Amino acid sequence: MSRAGSPLRRPWSTTRAMQAALVALAFAGAAPGAWAGGRATPASASHPASGTRGAPFQFSVIGHIWRDSGGVDSGSDEAMLRRALADAGAAAPAFIVATGLKATAEPCSDKLYGQRRQLFNDVEVPLIVSLAGSDWTECLNSAGRSNAIERLNRLRELLFTDSQSLGGRRLTLTRQSGTAKFRSYAENAHWEYGNVLFATINLPAKNNHFRPEAGRNSEYEDRLVANRAWLHRLFALAEHRKLIGLVLFSDGDVGVQAERSFSLLSGFLPKQDGYAEPRRQIRNLAEQYKGTVLLVDAQGTGNEPAINWHGKVGHLSLAADWAEVRIAPGAATLFVVKGGNADAAPQ
Repeated sequence: MSRAGSPLRRPWSTTRAMQAALVALAFAGAAPGAWAGGRATPASASHPASGTRGAPFQFSVIGHIWRDSGGVDSGSDEAMLRRALADAGAAAPAFIVATGLKATAEPCSDKLYGQRRQLFNDVEVPLIVSLAGSDWTECLNSAGRSNAIERLNRLRELLFTDSQSLGGRRLTLTRQSGTAKFRSYAENAHWEYGNVLFATINLPAKNNHFRPEAGRNSEYEDRLVANRAWLHRLFALAEHRKLIGLVLFSDGDVGVQAERSFSLLSGFLPKQDGYAEPRRQIRNLAEQYKGTVLLVDAQGTGNEPAINWHGKVGHLSLAADWAEVRIAPGAATLFVVKGGNADAAPQ
């Protein structure tokens, strides 16, 4: 029994046919050479990263640090981001993951997107962007109507044009857009480092951009299909390569550790819970996976960052802060937040 509740159920056995199908899906569209050895390299080079299997390392993740001052003090948001990037980089991480690039109140302009891209590229270490809802879901056009889909597509064009991370040194990533069926979803990316698989997935805050007034939620429904395939691919790949851990970065907290009958939206019908399907899928896949899973999101409450364990699944929720996560293969706890109060082992 863990501190966070009952342990997850025992894995269900899977048939050889299902395993073969998942492995085939995992490798579909993978970039050539994506699993060769290598290190993070300057921006002019293009090599995948691996780290040394069995050696400890750390990465930094920046939460939703924006104050959302409503435009009264727009410079404070960028100042906070610059400070967080400097502090996170000073910890000498293998890479940094930034959950989002702007506050909701900041403009959804190409100019701001470009400025933040340059800011991320100025960081010495590799940097991967995990999109946040504030980057695109609340954007409006000049007529005051939602411009979310157009802005999401523009972010894909500006930030995710190739298989490289941002930063002064680069990591080679494998993007879901490498698969023809999901060529629009370049924001979903994975990379392997030190016997652990890391991945981003577009699950924005505020109910996964489910819009009950919109009739057919085309953006939400299409992304749901892409994310379903992406999650299967990630867990199949981690299992096939016998990786000891899988870290999944998203903006929204899908509520994997909540009670199974619980809806994140009090008073809403289950069909209106935009996280219901990914929550169920992550639970099922995590139960079958032999390694340790860490879910990282940007919906924390402002307390000191800590990993909450439920069986072999950990949950780290960041607010207006950043955290350094240390990975120690072979230790009692695979993932530990440095300086946090989350160093108890999963049970």
